[in-house]
Amino acid sequence: MERRYIKDILEKGKEEKVLVKGWVHETRELGKIRFLILRDVTGIIQVVAVKDNSEFKKMNQSRENVISVSGNLVKSKQAPGGIEIVPEKIEVIAEAEQPLPIDVSDFSKTELPKRLDYRFLDLHRKRTQAIFKIQSVISTAFREHFIKKGFVEFQPPSIISSASEGGTELFPAKYFEKNAYLAQSPQLYKQMIACSMEKAMTITPVWRAEKHNTIRHLNESRQMDIEMAFANQEIIMKELEEVIQYIVRQVIERCEKELDLLNVKLKVPKGVYLSYEEAIKKVKGKIGEDFTPEQEKKLCEMYPDSVVFTHSWPSSIKPFYIMPKNQEKNAKYTEGFDALYRGIEISSGGQRIHIPELLEKMIKKKGLNPKDFKSYIDSFRYGAPEHAGWSIGLERFTMVLLNLGNIREACMFPRDRDRLVP
Repeated sequence: MERRYIKDILEKGKEEKVLVKGWVHETRELGKIRFLILRDVTGIIQVVAVKDNSEFKKMNQSRENVISVSGNLVKSKQAPGGIEIVPEKIEVIAEAEQPLPIDVSDFSKTELPKRLDYRFLDLHRKRTQAIFKIQSVISTAFREHFIKKGFVEFQPPSIISSASEGGTELFPAKYFEKNAYLAQSPQLYKQMIACSMEKAMTITPVWRAEKHNTIRHLNESRQMDIEMAFANQEIIMKELEEVIQYIVRQVIERCEKELDLLNVKLKVPKGVYLSYEEAIKKVKGKIGEDFTPEQEKKLCEMYPDSVVFTHSWPSSIKPFYIMPKNQEKNAKYTEGFDALYRGIEISSGGQRIHIPELLEKMIKKKGLNPKDFKSYIDSFRYGAPEHAGWSIGLERFTMVLLNLGNIREACMFPRDRDRLVP
């Protein structure tokens, strides 16, 4: 007899013989009747046995034991899903040591740091599984959307010889006889591909060695990146708006049960476009300075159920590779933007500088040495069109979408300043 998944059994609702395998979710006893709730990745089903059943003693199982149950399906109004199993044979596949080191119930009181210490067990919780089922849909929808639009998926290297973005916060690595670093961004590589194959996309890990310890930052994260040739900030912002709408729509359609479990209500957002100056004035910020987290939240509260784009940022704030709005003069503003959603910045990007001489000039203006970026600059010397792109942090977007209190909830195995295991 082949193993059956609980979801399929409940959907068909037929009385028949079945074999199911999964984890013991709960047990209870009522007089001469024992109940066992069995869980697999698709749902839960009740197993029930009276005292004269040959498997009655085996119904007394510890939580999270892995078992197989073969028996007869019968309809029952009292059972979850309206159907239950009367066992003919119960086998223990693996016993869970007791007591469990963390509470794996749906209403766990275990603090997050300890849950992360035992993440392999925390992943047994339905709430935790719901987060990562939704995250899987997010990344799948991102990929679907851009593959349909003719983007080429690529895999950038994770070991690089120098900083991608001019920063110093890099993790060093020994690469044979050479010094190397863990990549902080796929920036250079996606630009190279956009300048040859026009449309590039990737989902890739990145590492940043900032010594922060906040609820919205990780030192290793996954980025969802795109880059397009023949594009400016207006074109690329529209691409971002459309993919967010597609992702949210897919999550609503494919993850109804998970959203209910997490008590999350979603609406497909619309795009709101404001210049940097308009936006900073609305939240009473100072021109020439970045938005504070409080100002980001305030701006989003002005435009609920929206992705708020703040574009045409000052060149003094944006990285050296963002195109100035006026190439002939000492441009104050750029073709760079940020995107805010549900109170938090989820993306930044814009049009890149594809003119080697201008790129050298902007590198020097930021107090950096063009020699350190020779291979980057040289990649634009042989027929590079204008191009633009952005990135979204997968964990950050998951946290924002699901109203999670800490980005570590949205990362299966977080890496931050203090955590290297599991």
